[in-house]
Amino acid sequence: MPITPTDQIWMDGTLVAWSDAKVHVLSHTLHYGSGAFEGIRAYKTPNGVAVFRLKEHVERLLRSCKILMIDVPYSSKELCEAVKDVVRVNGLSEGCYVRPLVYLGYGEMGVNPIGAPVNVSIAAWPWGPYLGEDAVEKGVRMKISSWARHHPNAMPTAAKTIGGYVNASLAKLEAVRAGYDEAIMLGPDGRVSECTGENLFIVRDGALFSPPPSEAGALRGITQSSIVKIAADLGYSVTFEALRRDDLYLADEVFVTGTAVEVVPVASVDDRVVGAGRPGPITRAIETTYHQAVRGERPQYEDWLTRV
Repeated sequence: MPITPTDQIWMDGTLVAWSDAKVHVLSHTLHYGSGAFEGIRAYKTPNGVAVFRLKEHVERLLRSCKILMIDVPYSSKELCEAVKDVVRVNGLSEGCYVRPLVYLGYGEMGVNPIGAPVNVSIAAWPWGPYLGEDAVEKGVRMKISSWARHHPNAMPTAAKTIGGYVNASLAKLEAVRAGYDEAIMLGPDGRVSECTGENLFIVRDGALFSPPPSEAGALRGITQSSIVKIAADLGYSVTFEALRRDDLYLADEVFVTGTAVEVVPVASVDDRVVGAGRPGPITRAIETTYHQAVRGERPQYEDWLTRV
């Protein structure tokens, strides 16, 4: 999706003009992919713009960096304040997408990252529906990718690493070029893992099931955990269970979740129609509640929102 430029980006503690937010071509991360990032959304609410689960996103970023042995020179509190500053200074009162990035900069070359400076940037811009304007109403077409998710001993799957997303990009490209909207990736054991940037749920006999992140090699989703809470509040059970691809084909409903995608129903998987081929009642109830929660319309989820 194209990016709409805003006025300023936070870089290492300083707000700089969007057009001046540059890095050297010999930055370490550009060559070796060592770094971590987050995706965060802010929403317009009746009480002003609010960032959704800001602290949880920032803490996951810091955990990713710990796994990569990157010492971030800012605390969780400082990064949370920086995110709020970026949203505020850019006048993004209608909501936006926020991208914090930790990368290794210019000064060291070679696979060994020791000695490379640690840089942090935070950008924000307006961003619409990740899988298209009609995704929520019509559902999306999914394809099981020929690319498998990383084995956890090949790439740390609990970290949202920059280099790790080459795997996701290959799967996404394959799916889109074949005429699908998104790819579903299997883990090294052939069980369902996650999508290229989303967690996945199926509905079967009125209950929800999702692949267990640790066993499936999937990133633990913050939106995913929000959906587990919402589903329970609506009276639906949620079980983390290993899923086969045929579980997707035979599910009553399937939907995907993530910061960028939010909650989107799946209409088909590998050209097999899911359920009735349109958003099911449980998916619709969860999606509606989620959209109300992030926009400050559900008081019981107020602690998920950080006012800017």
